[in-house]
Amino acid sequence: MFKKILFATDASPVCEIAAKTAFELSEKYGSKLILLHVDTDFSQGTCPFVSDISAEEKEFSGLDYLAMVKGGMKKRYDSLSKESRDPEYKVIEGKPSEEILKFALKNKVDCIILGAHAQKEEPAGKILQKIATKAHCPVLSIARSCETCFWYFNQIVFGTDFSNASMSAFQFAYKLADYVGCKLHIFHALDIESSGPSVISSQKQIEDQIKKAKTKIKELYISQMENFDNFDIAVWEGVPYIELLKFTRKTSGDLIVIAHHTKNSDSGKAFLGRTTEQVVLRSACPVLSVNQHV
Repeated sequence: MFKKILFATDASPVCEIAAKTAFELSEKYGSKLILLHVDTDFSQGTCPFVSDISAEEKEFSGLDYLAMVKGGMKKRYDSLSKESRDPEYKVIEGKPSEEILKFALKNKVDCIILGAHAQKEEPAGKILQKIATKAHCPVLSIARSCETCFWYFNQIVFGTDFSNASMSAFQFAYKLADYVGCKLHIFHALDIESSGPSVISSQKQIEDQIKKAKTKIKELYISQMENFDNFDIAVWEGVPYIELLKFTRKTSGDLIVIAHHTKNSDSGKAFLGRTTEQVVLRSACPVLSVNQHV
C-alpha cells in the first residue's frame, strides 16, 4: 500500500503518538520509513532532541549539531521499531511546512504522517492547511492515541461533500478498504448551517434531501465498486464535522478519510476547510486527508 512513508516530527508530545502509528504502518506494509525534523534555526541550538546541552556547550559546528539532533531522534524513536528494518533520519533547517512538502515531493513519498500540533513559528492550522492542500500524497494526521490504528482496524469512514477532491479521497478509501479487507462507511452530512439561521427546513424537506444524497452516493461511488460489497451508506443532517465525528464514534471507526474542502479549482491555492481542520483536531482516530493531486 505504501512503499515510502515520511513522518515529520517536532518532538512535541503529540508527535510521540504519531510516531507509534508511523512505525506500525511501516512494519505492517514493509514500507521505508523516513523521520524528518525541520529545525527553524540551527544557529540557536535549541532543538528539543538535544535539550540537555548546556549554555557553555553551544559552540559547535553545524555538522556536530546535525549529528546530535539525529542522535536524539534515534534515541527517542528507535525503540518503536520491532523489525530489523532501519528507519532513516533526516534534519533540515527552514520553515516546517515548506521543507516537509519539498522533501516529500523530492523523495516521492507515498504518505506523510503528522501529529496535529501547534508550533510558535507556524500554528497547527497553518501547517496542516499548507501540507494537506499541496501534498502530492495522502496526509495522515494524528491528534490522539489510537489503540488499534493500522494493525487491527476494520472500519474506515469516508466523509464526502461531493466535491471533486472528495472523488480522489473516495478512490483512496475504497482501494484501502478493499486491500485490507475491512468495512467502508460512506458518509455525508447535510449542512444545516449553509442555508442560514433564518431558513428552517421541514422534516419532509430534510428527508427528501437525505434521499437525494443517498442516490447521489450510489451514482458517484457505489457504481465504481466492482466486487466490493462490504460497505454501507449514511446521511445525517447537522454541522458536518460534528456529525462526521459522531458517526465515527458510533461505528467505532478506526480511520477517517476525507478531502480538504475547496471551491477553488486549483487545489494548490485552496484553503483547508473548517470541516477537515476540525475533524483532524478533534478526532479520536487517525484522519487521512486526500487532495486532487493524488
